[in-house]
Amino acid sequence: MKEVSFGQYYPVKSFVHNMNPALKILFLIAYIVAIFLAKNFYGLAACAFVLILIMICSRVPLLKVLRAVKGVLFLVIFTAVINVLFHGGEELYWTWFGEETGVYFKYGIIQITQAGIVFSLFLIIRLVLLVVCSSLLTYTTSPVALTDGIEAILTPLKWVRFPVHELALIMSIALRFIPILMDETERIKNAQKARGADFEGGGLIKKVKSFIPVLVPLLLSAFRRADELGDAMDARCYTGGKKRTKYKKLRLTWRDLIAFLVAGALVTGVVFLRIYLGNPL
Repeated sequence: MKEVSFGQYYPVKSFVHNMNPALKILFLIAYIVAIFLAKNFYGLAACAFVLILIMICSRVPLLKVLRAVKGVLFLVIFTAVINVLFHGGEELYWTWFGEETGVYFKYGIIQITQAGIVFSLFLIIRLVLLVVCSSLLTYTTSPVALTDGIEAILTPLKWVRFPVHELALIMSIALRFIPILMDETERIKNAQKARGADFEGGGLIKKVKSFIPVLVPLLLSAFRRADELGDAMDARCYTGGKKRTKYKKLRLTWRDLIAFLVAGALVTGVVFLRIYLGNPL
């Protein structure tokens, strides 16, 4: 559980860490849009190149970033297997030993084709890029800065009296509690194992039942932490976003201008590659 990267912050001084958190969120949105606009491997290559640059500028260790993929590894493998076995099409993207068809194996509705392999590879790269770029946001942005960034983006909603500050605070607390609750789950599991609990043996139903002694104390712990957090906020006279000032005000710098230009160039480049190179998938 300690290897779960989502919701964790990696404190270090870097180009990405010093960027405006609101612009980092907008950059992430633009990056995700670029990934889904990419319809060929050239577009994904452009997205991967930009992501590598971000990783270098963020100074976050590569192995730490790749741990984010470990959490969705089952989803990646499952998606790849399903598409390899059931994706139709006989398109040839490359030729081996003078082959004339893209079908390698066929049995009933199950068929392994070259088109299915290419499409599965495309989806794997897309999923990995999505997970890594999302984890980089939490690695390079503290929970407080993330709250300020979300609040800055949703500022126009204040005109209709929408509780922007409260919503941003809720999202930030929920994000921050993910690694805390996961660590709490691991601690409870170890305590139950010391009492003789078995989480590995038996069938699926038995494994589900074995986690009930973990869920009950986990829920109690979550409610206790929420109550303690509420008392701490009340002791500091927290009254919400009404007439609330900020110690550090968000300002746009030259770093944010560079990020804006990179995001615009990435989206434009992906659209250009999509139009002029076509959609091989």
